Amino acid sequence: MPRATTTNPFHALRFEDDLPALHEVERRLKTFLRGLRRQRQAAQTGDDEGARDKMDQFFDYLNEAERRKIRRRAHRYVQRLDALSGLSHLSEENRAKLTPIRGGLPVSRITTEHEADEIATALHAEMPWMAPATEAVWHGLRASTREGLPGVRFAPLILNGPPGIGKSFWARRLAHHLEVPATNIDATGKPASFALTGSQRGWGSAHAGKLVNTVLNNRHGGPLVIIDEIEKADEVHSNKGTRHTLTDALLPLLERMTAATWECPFFQVKMDMSWVNWVMTANSRQGLPEPFQSRCVVLDLPDLTTGQLRDFAINEAARRGLWLNPLGTLLRNALPGSRRVVRSASARAAQPRLVL
Repeated sequence: MPRATTTNPFHALRFEDDLPALHEVERRLKTFLRGLRRQRQAAQTGDDEGARDKMDQFFDYLNEAERRKIRRRAHRYVQRLDALSGLSHLSEENRAKLTPIRGGLPVSRITTEHEADEIATALHAEMPWMAPATEAVWHGLRASTREGLPGVRFAPLILNGPPGIGKSFWARRLAHHLEVPATNIDATGKPASFALTGSQRGWGSAHAGKLVNTVLNNRHGGPLVIIDEIEKADEVHSNKGTRHTLTDALLPLLERMTAATWECPFFQVKMDMSWVNWVMTANSRQGLPEPFQSRCVVLDLPDLTTGQLRDFAINEAARRGLWLNPLGTLLRNALPGSRRVVRSASARAAQPRLVL
């Protein structure tokens, strides 16, 4: 059964279809002028129907000066409405790109605490060593239900732990169980801050970021954003000496109040990103600024044991319907924390077998 959703307004824009056309405004002004003339004449002639009939043709006629005046006023009115739409600074192409958000966007919600319990149980069964992360999300889901929120919210997470224990995989499984779109950003990429939020028009490589593109492409206002190796993000400096870092770009997005009116650097329109949830991974706290950590729940996760790795591999093999023999061979020689060995084993298990 699909997850329940609520429509979030998401923006305060007015699209072209919501604005009156110039010719329609002109028509309305002409109709108003003719009606006004008739009212004035009726006040002067009283109930003399004969006199009013003789004047109808005169009322319907508008001279060239009157038509020009109406055209100017209609044009000025439409221009002001266009400026109030919040889209007047955009080209036709970029306006078209924003049409998916017209009328608002759905956000997934949890209707009962029992539903939250089921999600946490499923996550814990798949990856029990990620219990601290699962518990943090579980509390957030239950709180969203108790407070009657229209969408799902939990505190931004930083999963700090050894490489290969499944932090990113756990986040993707979380998105699967929440039934929300997910996007993944590698913080070691250059420049990661622009990859996430986009860059302003005027830059040679101006573009919308992954965050906005995920919302537009999936037509969903509450995706899950996964950022890998957040502590390794580099600084970027513009020609004018302006400093850009991924953690600085994230600060307004991690605060619910400022995220609700976040402005996209590329489209330069405000969007409600307060229903976006965040999972970030790290191998160390070193390199993470204190203001950034203060906005998140930082969880220090232990390494995997061989037994946990074996159980995970068996469960994954069963879920994917894979042949278990290659998994058993590789896992006997696996070191603790080597969850990535399951990928190799899964690839071998998925290969066709020769039957003699």
